[in-house]
Amino acid sequence: MSQNYGSKRIVVGAHYGLRDWLAQRVTAVLMALFTVALLLQVLFGGPIGYERWSGIFSQQWMKVLTFVLIISLAWHAWVGMRDIWMDYIKPVGLRLSLQVFTLVWLVGTAGWAIQVLWRL
Repeated sequence: MSQNYGSKRIVVGAHYGLRDWLAQRVTAVLMALFTVALLLQVLFGGPIGYERWSGIFSQQWMKVLTFVLIISLAWHAWVGMRDIWMDYIKPVGLRLSLQVFTLVWLVGTAGWAIQVLWRL
């Protein structure tokens, strides 16, 4: 005789939990490091003008750090927006449309930002 205790629970969802939590924290730390590096450049670099800004972002290490920031920001925004769409938009078609729009918009803006960065 088999007895079942408790109710049967149907597990749904994408099970992103820990991965998303970790992604949000790691990308936030990367963005904070970029902010500190940029503030140090601005505060201790002399007067601010076009030449100074161009000089900051023309250095290869700063371009790499800015590239990492752009990717981190896009990923951070994607995880947050995807979770918002999944939590609050119940019609599947509308949710999918919003997720696709968000993804296309984030990839487009990240591509544009990288293009601007490498022109410097």
